[in-house]
Amino acid sequence: MEDSSTRDKILKGAEGLFTKYGVRSISMDDIARHLSVSKKTLYQHFTDKEDIVTLVFEAVLSESRKEFEAIHHTAENAIDELAKLSVCLKKNVDEINPSLLFDLQKYYPKAWAVWLEFKRMCIYDSIKRNLDQGIAEGFYRPEINTEIISIVRMALIETAFDDKTFSHDKFRMTEVQMQIFEHFVFGILTDKGRKQYLRCKEKNTPETVTR
Repeated sequence: MEDSSTRDKILKGAEGLFTKYGVRSISMDDIARHLSVSKKTLYQHFTDKEDIVTLVFEAVLSESRKEFEAIHHTAENAIDELAKLSVCLKKNVDEINPSLLFDLQKYYPKAWAVWLEFKRMCIYDSIKRNLDQGIAEGFYRPEINTEIISIVRMALIETAFDDKTFSHDKFRMTEVQMQIFEHFVFGILTDKGRKQYLRCKEKNTPETVTR
């Protein structure tokens, strides 16, 4: 039980460091120092840093999957789901270091593979299902090719993390992601969908929810 508790503590502590500072800049020494444990303790539970990185992102993406599913099951319709997802996106992006995906892609292939699988099996499926539902409900333009637009949406999410496209010195990640999200949304809405989205957006803003 103690070993399991220590392992969970290490993963949670590493997650906090990776999220705030990125993955590449955090060493095993940093993790040990942050958690007040020895490096020997880290290596008793994990093979190396990549092992920690991979397990951290498996856990993070598993939680994201549950969050997406909860939003889907509680949403009144496709538009309501979209508005709730925008709140979720903003909250998550606020907590992520902009270099995160770049670090994974370049230096941690196993963790990057976990992200690619999540993108393919969860994000793509979630977007496409929402688009198909929204078209059926009359909220989204019927001529949309949902397969193509789902792939475009996934590409846009990753583009926001690219420092060459959106310099992290000039642009805030949250603003970039939300601008891209709004651009995407208003490109798929019918007139009926636009009115419904604006109503749902107002209802689901954090300020409105916490009143």
